Amino acid sequence: MNTVAIVGRPNVGKSTLFNRLTQTRRAIVMNEAGTTRDRQYGHCEWCGKTFSVIDTGGWVVGSDDTFETEINRQVNTSLMDADVVILVVDVNEGVSQFDMEVAHLLRQAHKPTLLAVNKVDDFSQQYGAAEFYKLGLGDPYIISAENGLGTGELLDEVLRLFPANEQQGATSEGNALDNTDAGAALPRFALVGRPNAGKSSILNALIGEERTIVTDIAGTTRDSIYTYYNKFGKEFYLVDTAGIRKKAKVTEDLEYYSVVRSIRAIENADVCILLIDATRGIEAQDLHIYQLIQKNKKGLIVAVNKWDLVEDKSNAAIKAFENAIRTRIAPFTDFPIIFTSALTKQRIYKLVEEALHVYENKFKKIPTAQLNEKLLPIIETTPPPAWKGKYIKIKYCTQLPDTQVPSFVFFANLPQYVKEPYRRFLENKIRSFWDLTGTPIQLFIRPKAK
Repeated sequence: MNTVAIVGRPNVGKSTLFNRLTQTRRAIVMNEAGTTRDRQYGHCEWCGKTFSVIDTGGWVVGSDDTFETEINRQVNTSLMDADVVILVVDVNEGVSQFDMEVAHLLRQAHKPTLLAVNKVDDFSQQYGAAEFYKLGLGDPYIISAENGLGTGELLDEVLRLFPANEQQGATSEGNALDNTDAGAALPRFALVGRPNAGKSSILNALIGEERTIVTDIAGTTRDSIYTYYNKFGKEFYLVDTAGIRKKAKVTEDLEYYSVVRSIRAIENADVCILLIDATRGIEAQDLHIYQLIQKNKKGLIVAVNKWDLVEDKSNAAIKAFENAIRTRIAPFTDFPIIFTSALTKQRIYKLVEEALHVYENKFKKIPTAQLNEKLLPIIETTPPPAWKGKYIKIKYCTQLPDTQVPSFVFFANLPQYVKEPYRRFLENKIRSFWDLTGTPIQLFIRPKAK
C-alpha cells in the first residue's frame, strides 16, 4: 500500500491534517508544541484509491532533548517507509530556521515532497504562502487542515506522485491503521496500566523494532498506537496506550485526552493485558484499571513486568505475588498471571499465546446437553438456599448465542430468590468443567416456562 508521511516542525497542524485525511480523531490535537510523539498510522481514501498516512511528531534539528531526539528517530523511520512526503508549514509564522533545516533534509532524502502551507483559514492569508518558495520545494499548496480548504488539490497531487507500478496491497503497518472497520475480524490486544509500567517496552520487544518511544519519564506515550502483528503464524493488533492515573492527579488537558483514548482502547479491545510494575506491586490504581476492564467485559491477562529488577525470584515469591493479585481482584480469579521482562524478553511471547487463548475462550460454545449433564446433578445435590420457607428448583440451563462473553441462563421456579453467592457457585462450577480462563462470564436466572 502506498504511504504518505506528514512531517514538519512542532505545532504547524500535522495531527489536524492527519485527522482530516483519515476522517478520524485518532491523533490528539492541542496548541501545545510537541503533543505528538509516536508515529500514528491511518487510512485515507481519495478518488477510489486507498493509501496509508503517517502522522509524526514535530521535527527539531540539533536538539539535545530526550523526547525530541526520539521523535526525530520516529520521523526518520516514517520517511524511509513513505512514497510521498507532505511538509506542513504555518502561514502565520512564515519561514522559520527550523523550516529551512527540515526542507534541506527532505531535499537530501530524495523523496517526492509536497509543501503544504497550513492555517490559511480565509483567502486573505493566501498571499503569505509566496514566502515559502524560498524552501526550494516547488509550488506551495494552500490548505486549512481545520476546515478542509485546499486538501482536495493536495490529495490529487499525492495520487499523481505515487509510483505507477505500486500495487494496492497491505503492509504490516498499513494493516494497523484502523481500529474500527479495517481488520475488524482480527483480535485486538490492549496493553494497559499505570504510567511507566513498561507498556511501550513490551510492544517494542514483541515486534522487534522501536515502534513507540520509550523513556524513564512517566507519561511518555500520549496517543493509543495500533500496531499490526504478524509473526510465527499469529495475526492480531497490539494497542499501546497512555498510562492511566487517578482522576484527581490528571491536571493537564493533554493528559486528560490521553487517558480518554486509553479508555476507548479498552472499550475497543478483545483482551486487555494489565501491566503491573513488579517493583511496586499491585496498587489501588491497578484495581481501578481492572474495574474499567471488567465493566467493559473484556478478557484479562495480568503481566507482572520488570521482573528482572526483583531480587527474590523464588517459587515462594512468585506464589505470594500471585496470591496478592488474585486476592485484590477477587471474586474474579480465573485469569493468567505472567511474570515478564521487556528488557530481557522474558516470557513476552507467552503473553501472546495466553492472549490468543483468552480470545478463543471469549467465543467458546458449550453444547446444552453437556451443560445439563454436568451441572444439573450438582444443582440437585446443592440447590440454592431456601428463602422464607420457599424452595428454589433449577430445572434447565443453556448458553445464550451471539453474546459478547460466554453467557448462561438458568431456568428456575423462583429466580428472584437466587442470590449472588449462589451465582458465584454456579460460575465456579462452570469454570471447573470448561476452560474459560481470562474471560468474564454472565449468568442469568429466568423463570421456567409453564
